[in-house]
Amino acid sequence: MIKIIEKYPTISIVIISLLMLLPNLDTLVVTIMEARNFITAREMVNDGNWILTTMNGLPRYEKPPLPTWLTALSGMLFGMKSLFTLRLPAALMVVFSGVFMYLLSFKITSNKHQSVINGLILITSFYIIGIINEAPWDIFTHGFMLAGIYYLFQLFQNQQNRWRNSLLAALFIGFSIMSKGPVSLFAMFLPFMISYGVVFKFKSFKSKLPAFMACIITFLIIGGWWFLYVRQVDSEAFIKIAEKETSRWGNYNVKPFYYYWSFFTQSGLWTILAFIGLIYPYISKRVSNKKLYRFSFLWTVIAVVLLSLIPEKKSRYLVPVLFPLAINTGFYIEYLIQSFKHTSFKKNTYPAYFNFGLFALIGILFPIIGYLLLEDQLNGLWLNFGVASAIMVAIGLLILYFLKIKDLKKAFYTKIAFMVSITIFVLPMQKALYSNPDFNEINNLKKTIEKERQIKSYTFGDLTPELLWYYGENITDIKNNNSFNLPTDKQFGLLIAKQNLHLLDNLPNTHSAKLIDEFDMNYFKKKRERLVRKYYLITKK
Repeated sequence: MIKIIEKYPTISIVIISLLMLLPNLDTLVVTIMEARNFITAREMVNDGNWILTTMNGLPRYEKPPLPTWLTALSGMLFGMKSLFTLRLPAALMVVFSGVFMYLLSFKITSNKHQSVINGLILITSFYIIGIINEAPWDIFTHGFMLAGIYYLFQLFQNQQNRWRNSLLAALFIGFSIMSKGPVSLFAMFLPFMISYGVVFKFKSFKSKLPAFMACIITFLIIGGWWFLYVRQVDSEAFIKIAEKETSRWGNYNVKPFYYYWSFFTQSGLWTILAFIGLIYPYISKRVSNKKLYRFSFLWTVIAVVLLSLIPEKKSRYLVPVLFPLAINTGFYIEYLIQSFKHTSFKKNTYPAYFNFGLFALIGILFPIIGYLLLEDQLNGLWLNFGVASAIMVAIGLLILYFLKIKDLKKAFYTKIAFMVSITIFVLPMQKALYSNPDFNEINNLKKTIEKERQIKSYTFGDLTPELLWYYGENITDIKNNNSFNLPTDKQFGLLIAKQNLHLLDNLPNTHSAKLIDEFDMNYFKKKRERLVRKYYLITKK
C-alpha cells in the first residue's frame, strides 16, 4: 500500500482526502459562519443576488463571493437543502490544498517521499479539517494562495515558462483575494516572500521582474474588481460594512501578542512532532537540507509574528500557518523515518515513541473511554460503536507493532489511517451527545404552524444565521428600536428572543399575543439562548 501511495502521490492524496471527508460530510451541526455562507448562496439562487450579495435580503459585503458562488453552483446542481452538497466545495478545497502542498514540497525539496508526507500532514491537521465547518471561506483563500505560491516559486526559481507561471500565480492569488479579501496576502504571501528573500536572495531576479510585476497587476485586477464594482454601485452600504469590519481589527476579540504561541497545537495529530520540528538548533543539525529547512522555519515563524501584530485574534486565523508548518514538520518526520531503525532507544527517539505511542494508546483504550463517557447515550449506536472500537484497537496495536520493529514509515501511514478512521467511524457517534430534551427544530415551521393557520411569520430583532438558514427563506424583522413596526396582517406569527419578551407589553391594545411554541436549535444540553426563539401568534382584535 505504501509503495502505491509513493508511486501515485497526487492520486493517493486525493483518495485519502475523499475517504476522510466525504462519508460524514453532512454529520456536523451547521455553524454560524457556515449558515451565513449558505444563506447568501441560497439568495444567489433564489433571488439572483450573485454580485450584490445579501443575507436575509440585506447587503452582505463582509466577504467576497467566490466561495459562495461555488457553494451556490453545487447547490444548484445537487440540491440547495443538502448539507453534503453545500459543504462539498470546501471539502474539495482541502483535497486541492493537499495536492498543491505535495506539488510545492516536491518543487522545494525534490524528495517525493517527504512531499507525500507534507501533503498528508496538511490534510490531516486538526484545523484544516475543522475549518471547512467552522469558517469555510478560510480554506478557499489559503488553498488558492498555496497554488499561487506554487507557481510563484517556479517563477522565482526557473528561467523557463516565466509568463505561464506568472499568469497562473496571478490567477490563483486573485482567487484567494476573491475568497476573503487580502487576508491570505498578509498571512501567507508576505511571509513566503520575506522567507524566500532571506534564504534564496531572489537571485537573477532582474530578468523576471516584468513577469512578476504583471503577476501583481493581474492578481489585483482579478481579486479587486468585485470590491470596486460594489463600492461604485452600492457605496453607502459598502462603506458602512467596510468601516465596521476594519474597526474590529483593533477593538474586537483583542488578545495579547503571545496568544498565538501555541499555534502548533492546531495541527492536532502532529502537535508534538510539529513543536520539536520548530526547535531550530536541534533540527537544523539533523535534516538532510538545512537551507530548505531554514526556509520553511522562517515562513512559519514570520507568519505567526505577523498575525500576532494584529490585535484581533482567533484560533482559526492560524490556518495559514499550518501550510508552512506542514513542510517544516515533514523535515523532522523524514529525518526520524530515515534514522529510526539505526538509532538505539535514546533521547532523540523519545518524541517519536511518545507521539506515536500516545495515539496507539488512545486507539487501544477507545472502547473503554467511549463506553465510560457515552454509556447512557449509545442506544441505537451500539453497532457503530462496536465497529469503531474494533478498528481503533486494531490501528493502535499496529502502531505499537511498527514502533517495536522500528518501522516509523509504516507507523506514520498507520497514524494517517487513525485520522481517516476517526472521521469515518467515530464522527457519527457525536449524535450520542445530542442531549437537549427541549430540542425543537425550526425547519418545519412553514410546513406546520404557518400552513395550518394560513399565516406569515416575522421576527422581532435579527434571527441568528443558523435559525435563519434552517427556517428556509428570508424573514422580515419588525423591530423598530424597542417597539413594533406592525404589519397589516390580521394574524401573523412572531419569533422573539427571551431577552425581548418584556417588549411584548409594548404591543398596542389593538393586538394580542399568544404563545404557540418554542424553537430550540441547541443539540447539546448546554443551552445558547441565541439559538432559542419563542413563537407567538399575534392577532389584531
